[in-house]
Amino acid sequence: MSIDIWITYVVTVLLLMSTPGPSQLLMLSNSATNGLRRGMFTAAGDLTANFLQMLAAGLGLAALIATSGAALAVLKWLGVAYLVFLGVKQILKARVAAAQNALRASRKVLWMQGFITSAANPKAVVFFAALFPLFIDGTLPFWPQFAILSVTYLTIDGLFLTAYGGSASWLARRLQGPAKLWLDRIGGSFMILAAVLLGLKSLRTAS
Repeated sequence: MSIDIWITYVVTVLLLMSTPGPSQLLMLSNSATNGLRRGMFTAAGDLTANFLQMLAAGLGLAALIATSGAALAVLKWLGVAYLVFLGVKQILKARVAAAQNALRASRKVLWMQGFITSAANPKAVVFFAALFPLFIDGTLPFWPQFAILSVTYLTIDGLFLTAYGGSASWLARRLQGPAKLWLDRIGGSFMILAAVLLGLKSLRTAS
């Protein structure tokens, strides 16, 4: 893969990530509530799901998943319901300021939230299957090029998630009292907004 093609790919990915999606909103919420270090487990869950989606695309499973409309719908709406549940739970939890620290999510839960949010968008497999061929040279071995594209994407996505999480964590550390409670409420609202985004994507896909 030439450096020119790689740079073009990087620019394309940056443009695609310029608008926050469900995973970024979840990262904002979890990092504001649990801090950046714990919030990074959410990022790890998201990147794990992305890697599996890339691998599925690379193995030629995109066409199979794309034709399974029922499976796509079930996974999508399960993810929507899960995010709504998390958002409502965090908004209600914000009423009890004294219990905030005790109610911090475990690392396993944070990882699972990130994984489910990303995995709830199985169309990502189709996205990677459509994106990668644009930058792959058919005259060169496939898997080394696939590895470069995948690692590049995961690195950029990880940096974006870290930036979102770091900003939310920094703000949370500087807010106290009622302002901190409102930050938690906003974080819960971010989760619900992420669910709405996933739901809208699902409706557009079905129409």
